[in-house]
Amino acid sequence: MMRQAWIGSDAAVTVVRQCVLAGVSRATLYARRRPTPIIEADQLLKRLIDEEYTRHPFYGSRKMVLHLGRCGHTVNRKRTQRLMRSLGLAGMAPGPNTSRSHPQHKVYPYLLRGVAVVRPNQVWSTDITYIRLARGFVYLVAIIDWYSRRVLSWRISNSMEAVFCVDCLEDALRAHGKPEVFNSDQGAQFTSDSFTGVLNRERITISMDGRGRAFDNIFVERLWRSVKHEDVYLKGYATVGELLLGLTQYFSFYNGERPHQGLKNRTPDSVYQSAAGGGAMIVNKYGAIEGIPIPLRSTGSTFAEDELRNSGIQEEENRGSAVQLRVESSAT
Repeated sequence: MMRQAWIGSDAAVTVVRQCVLAGVSRATLYARRRPTPIIEADQLLKRLIDEEYTRHPFYGSRKMVLHLGRCGHTVNRKRTQRLMRSLGLAGMAPGPNTSRSHPQHKVYPYLLRGVAVVRPNQVWSTDITYIRLARGFVYLVAIIDWYSRRVLSWRISNSMEAVFCVDCLEDALRAHGKPEVFNSDQGAQFTSDSFTGVLNRERITISMDGRGRAFDNIFVERLWRSVKHEDVYLKGYATVGELLLGLTQYFSFYNGERPHQGLKNRTPDSVYQSAAGGGAMIVNKYGAIEGIPIPLRSTGSTFAEDELRNSGIQEEENRGSAVQLRVESSAT
């Protein structure tokens, strides 16, 4: 691979002579330069998989095979798995290797279950999704404020390198300050030293979704559904340039004009700027407090601590009521 990089087409020595001197086969060199052919059938199947995954992100390859069959395409599971891998998709359900993180990257615990988000810039989160074009796919990353659902920054890229995620993060920090907690999944882009290094530099608490936990980052997942169904699928972008222009217009509409039902039909911009009318919380369904509670700066305590205190008071009141009932029944 290194010797192939020595060979240049604009050199004074012919390519044939360069191959002889470098000991590189010309067939190998030309094969690397040949563009990968685009298979139209695979592009169609990828489009169908992408649409169904947006509707049902818990679908794995088995259910995708059945879905493609209902669409009139007989595809075996191996081919479906290959197409899903090329898109970076995996069913959001507990199972082996559903989301592979880099083995050498540090993974942080999820800290937001049972924590009330009560103000802008308390919690930000991010994720990557896949946007189809007429002849291929590109990747979209966005950062969203949980309290207001406002899209703070976004980037598109034709590769899954961490650099475009870091650029998106740096842009959000420059424009909007910094959050108290930043949440992401365990993808290699977000566990990389370049990404977590920015968060550590700014002294931002890092939180990461649990493995197979589809609802830990539900607000960004809901954003992807809106982006695709309200814009991408309707317009069918052909090129990256068209997509860039279209998403610029859509995110401006999403933040400033589109009423959000979860915000009582206010816009994310108005909620973010006024710091009123928003809020979010991932309900703790397990009864126990998991991970490390996040202190709320406005109250000086954690939501989990408040819940424990309130439940203790309620328990005492219930116990007192039970004693009173027993006394009254004994008197009668």
